[in-house]
Amino acid sequence: MHFVIMGCGRVGSMLAGTLEEQGHDVAVIDQNPAAFRRLGATFEGRRVTGLGFDRDTLREAEIENAYAFAAVSSGDNSNVLAARVARETYGVEHVVARIYDPGRAEVYQRLGIPTVATVRWTADQTLRRLLPLGSVPEHTDPSGKIVLADVPVHADWVGQRFSRIEAVAGARIAYLTRLGEGMIPGPDTVYQEGDLVHVVATSDQIPVIEQLLDQSPPPA
Repeated sequence: MHFVIMGCGRVGSMLAGTLEEQGHDVAVIDQNPAAFRRLGATFEGRRVTGLGFDRDTLREAEIENAYAFAAVSSGDNSNVLAARVARETYGVEHVVARIYDPGRAEVYQRLGIPTVATVRWTADQTLRRLLPLGSVPEHTDPSGKIVLADVPVHADWVGQRFSRIEAVAGARIAYLTRLGEGMIPGPDTVYQEGDLVHVVATSDQIPVIEQLLDQSPPPA
């Protein structure tokens, strides 16, 4: 798949290298050509000099073919603007913006832009929001049998009760993270865009749960 990353700092270059190692096609945007040195000589993706919210720059990075877009430059406003252009103008479904000010992250999240504040930043969290499948293990019991994992949920589940999600997936939802805060879902709590779902299950169940929740819900 094709990924576009805005910002070639430490985080952007790390993401680009990780995605390319996994066999994906990557384009990196940065307004400073010298920043591309962080990618290393073996990086085979596209290096695009320009502003990540400029349409000509985005087209040069082949945003029309992008599966996902990550805005991880040093500016909050630039990151959110670029993420909104990628989603609203070019229809990129999977976007994430890095936000340095955690207090503003909730505002942007309400605009439909998944955000990651610097204090909570990890590569796993970012890749979790970009890649179609792949839970992020958060805890494993000493035997290795029971796993607490952050599992991706398809956008078509928005508006569905968590009780139905549990019934279809055959999983127990330990808690969810909404707008940066944890909460335990009740029987009438519905899944909202941007929710992170934390599932507890046996390790062999996790791949099955991932596949069930990464597709549209079956007819009721």
